[in-house]
Amino acid sequence: MGGNQVKTHRKLSALVVAGLILAACGDDDAETSSTDEAASTVDTAADATTGDTDAAPSDDTTSDSGAGTTGGSETTAAAEDEGGGGGGDLEMWERSGGNAPMVDALVAAWNEANPDRQINLTYIPHAEMVPKLAQAIASGEVPDLMGLDLIYGPQFASAGQLEDITDLIGSDPTLETISEGHRAVATWDDRLYGVPLYQDVSVLFWNKGLFEQAGLDPETPPTNLTELHDMAAAITALGDGNYGYYLAGNCAGCNIFTFAPMIWASGGTIEPAECGDEALVGDTIPDVLEWARMMHQEGHIDPAAQAENGETFAEVFGSGKVGIMGTGNFNVVLAKEQNPDIDLGVTLLPGLETGQTASFAGGDIVTIPKGSDRIDDAVDFMKFILSDEIQVDQYAQLGNMTTRADMADNEFSNQDEDVADTAQAIPVAQTPYTLKFFELINSPQGPWLQMLQRVYYTDDPIDQIITDTKAEMDRIACE
Repeated sequence: MGGNQVKTHRKLSALVVAGLILAACGDDDAETSSTDEAASTVDTAADATTGDTDAAPSDDTTSDSGAGTTGGSETTAAAEDEGGGGGGDLEMWERSGGNAPMVDALVAAWNEANPDRQINLTYIPHAEMVPKLAQAIASGEVPDLMGLDLIYGPQFASAGQLEDITDLIGSDPTLETISEGHRAVATWDDRLYGVPLYQDVSVLFWNKGLFEQAGLDPETPPTNLTELHDMAAAITALGDGNYGYYLAGNCAGCNIFTFAPMIWASGGTIEPAECGDEALVGDTIPDVLEWARMMHQEGHIDPAAQAENGETFAEVFGSGKVGIMGTGNFNVVLAKEQNPDIDLGVTLLPGLETGQTASFAGGDIVTIPKGSDRIDDAVDFMKFILSDEIQVDQYAQLGNMTTRADMADNEFSNQDEDVADTAQAIPVAQTPYTLKFFELINSPQGPWLQMLQRVYYTDDPIDQIITDTKAEMDRIACE
């Protein structure tokens, strides 16, 4: 296959929610079973290949998230028999539910420029990525490149499942201004194991049309949680199916992406980085949780949101029925495609006090699984996507953030004011760094989502909820 075609094994769908948001948000029995299987499979692979007993993540998810997308794809096929190093082609795996259009474009550009080293791109269902990778490592039939939710970089690297690329690309000048969140999670013991594939940040959207209908200044967004509550109340009062705010009730990834920054902005921390670190630290955490409970109890959030597992999260704001919502930079394009008449604004996620802001820095890193025999070619692809030309003509032209800060100001960056406004989140964005992110945060049965569901939908005392969650997070961190 030549030209700019991308070799893929997937079925296109009309719209897929952002990877970091979609990832690990479902709670059906099948996904849970797959996650449990993945945990044991990875242990076996790590032992067989490296002797390291630390497991890689028990699910390939988001993000955080990690996750965003400017459109997406839903995968139905996997890479059962795909390995690395065969002929002139390279094999690349990428998780489903992520920024598929961006990854497709990068691979298409590479294939056009490298007809003798075509990349076969395969999308793996996110719940299957870990067991498939574990099988591939154990058998020696690994892909040559792998797109990985950045939040899991430390877990895969510490388990010895990624190739160390420090000496091959670590001194490349294009790495000097990459996202620090991506750099941090791609580094283990001062060695580099990946580079940014794409980046996302969480921000706050407001619907200027609904603001105007509610008698609010359409050019003035909320700057603290009290203002957000009051503005949301005015929009809810419009009736006709309009709600002032939105929080997904059954999606751990959605909440770490859009609600956790409100805790961070207010001075709190959530997950312990390692055993011995305290979870949920900060005197303001009860106040932020009480605020979220109030938003639900007063009816400013659509009751249907309780069932939201991330599958339709990225379509919510584009419906035109939500006044204010935490979401990601990717959703500017999605909302306008869904609703061309929508007039939206972009600002930072606030804390309790004006001037307090934060964001979740998500996205993917591209890595080389342990055992690839095409390491030099894979590193060439990394250098290719970091190049000036690709940063501008692919990332920026498609409405995505560049992964290098020095390329952020370019001929395309200011064509859409709302897209440009998302960049204000970069300086305040954080990426959690922990070896137990799935178990602590992204698991549908994990303490993060369980805590929020008790906050949102029960009358349990907030202090007791925090105490119970601290104990469970501390236990998991020390397992």
